[in-house]
Amino acid sequence: MRLTAPRPVLAAALIALGLGFSLPASANDARVQQFGWGNSAGGTQEGARHRFGIFQEGRFNEGAVRQRGRGHTAAIGQNGVRHRVDITQNGRRNEAGIGQFGSAHSAIVTQDGNGNITAGVQVGHGCRGSVDQRGSGNVAAFVQLCD
Repeated sequence: MRLTAPRPVLAAALIALGLGFSLPASANDARVQQFGWGNSAGGTQEGARHRFGIFQEGRFNEGAVRQRGRGHTAAIGQNGVRHRVDITQNGRRNEAGIGQFGSAHSAIVTQDGNGNITAGVQVGHGCRGSVDQRGSGNVAAFVQLCD
C-alpha cells in the first residue's frame, strides 16, 4: 500500500517543518523546585525572552544558568545551607535576581551587553556576592547582611 498526500498539504507540511527548524527559539520558560539536600539545577537558553527560575530549599544545593540573547530573566532562590549560584548572561536587556538565606552563600553574576539589570539579597552567614557587568546602561544592586 502506498500513502500519498495532496500536493498542497505536503507543501504546507514541508514549509512548517522548515520554519520550525530555522527560527530562533523565543519566550521559553523553565522552572525548577528542589527540596532536600545535594540538589543541583541549571540550564542554558539561547534566543530571546527566556525565563529560568530555580528554587532550592535544603542543604548543599547549587544552581547555574547560562543565557545568550536578549530580554532574558534568570532568578535563583536558595534557602538552607552552603549555597552557590552562577548566572551568566550575554546580550542586552537581560535581568538576573538572586535571593540566598541561611548559611555559607556565594553568588557570581556576569552580564555582557547593554541595559542589563542585576539584583541580589544575601542574609545570614558567609555571603561573598560578585557582579561583573560589561557594556553600557547596566544597573546592579546587591544587599548583604553577613555574619
